Amino acid sequence: MRQSKLILPIVVTSQFCCTSLWFAGNGVMSELIVNFNLKASALGHLTSAVQFGFILGTLIFAIFTISDRFSPSKVFLSCALLGAIFNVGVIWEGNNLASILSLRFITGFFLAGIYPVGMKIAADYYEKGLGKSLGFLVGALVVGTAFPHLVKVMTEAFPWKFVFLFTSTIAIIGGILMLIMVPDGPYRKSGNKLNISAFFGVFRNRKFRSAAFGYFGHMWELYAFWAFVPIILKTYSLEHPEVTFNIPLLSFMIIGIGGLACILGGYLAQRAGTKRIASIVLILSCGCCLVSSLFFMTQSETLFIGFLIFWGMVVIADSPLFSTLVAQNASGEIKGTALTIVNCVGFSITIISIQLLNVLQDLMNPKYIYTVLAIGPILGLIALLERKKLHPTKPKLHRL
Repeated sequence: MRQSKLILPIVVTSQFCCTSLWFAGNGVMSELIVNFNLKASALGHLTSAVQFGFILGTLIFAIFTISDRFSPSKVFLSCALLGAIFNVGVIWEGNNLASILSLRFITGFFLAGIYPVGMKIAADYYEKGLGKSLGFLVGALVVGTAFPHLVKVMTEAFPWKFVFLFTSTIAIIGGILMLIMVPDGPYRKSGNKLNISAFFGVFRNRKFRSAAFGYFGHMWELYAFWAFVPIILKTYSLEHPEVTFNIPLLSFMIIGIGGLACILGGYLAQRAGTKRIASIVLILSCGCCLVSSLFFMTQSETLFIGFLIFWGMVVIADSPLFSTLVAQNASGEIKGTALTIVNCVGFSITIISIQLLNVLQDLMNPKYIYTVLAIGPILGLIALLERKKLHPTKPKLHRL
């Protein structure tokens, strides 16, 4: 029992350390643009490169059921080490756009053995209270994703390369910690055979499909919002020249506050139901997308930042809840594969929304482009509501 209480903090810490690799490039984007003569559109391309790598990684991990056939902790460590190596490769002075894109792509590939595998490890330990556990775990992902922005603020006196060195170092530490401290969980069901059919079979389950499509709608919005937070802040500053923002610090706060929201969402789900809280949060984030252009017009920078902090909370709070629904509606022997498949499809969707914003910001006033992010939450809510129609309540039979 004592060991089980330590498992979640260790998994959360390792997840935080390793997912800091994700937005390492975003944290020093302005320096990368200057040092390697990149265009402003490099933000969208470098973010998408990580997503592409993650998608290919999750696809391969899912098809070959890697996290179900092998010890998840060993998979986690291997990917942490390799991801750290390719992450730090960006500091080489001879890089150009193509080589940086390649390095970020490969880093994303190995993140496929970190994020979904971390959720698999949590599911192997916490059959009851999984929603709360995944709330902490996704919270660690959120803070890890935002962390490079904070590192940038903390290391202004150091060269930009320090951000990559630091994130790679803590990623290695996180991987080692996972291997040493987290053995295979008591609820793990090992899949000893290569089961390629699992990749296609999981969506036959209606409850699984409903949760997965809700997650896909959420993902359309999430990473596009995260990637463009610095651009949103810069756009407001240009609209209101009297305002000066510390963009890296505010970016960390707006993205990182979502970690707390994930934990709160997990506790609320225990009281009110996972699906209900996920639906409410999805409605709130959809509303933020729809009214976003109005907040660019406010003269109050405090109100604007408050709105972004609220958006930063609701844009991610439903993520662990959807992952919980996915895990609960997948059979035990392919649970890791099911989580990986859903991640694969979800992150594929993020590339489309990120690139769409990339194109729209050149075609129209940037303050209006974020309303298109509402498309995902709307479709996600439709998928969740459809589940009720597919499973009507049966009338109770009373004996005479």
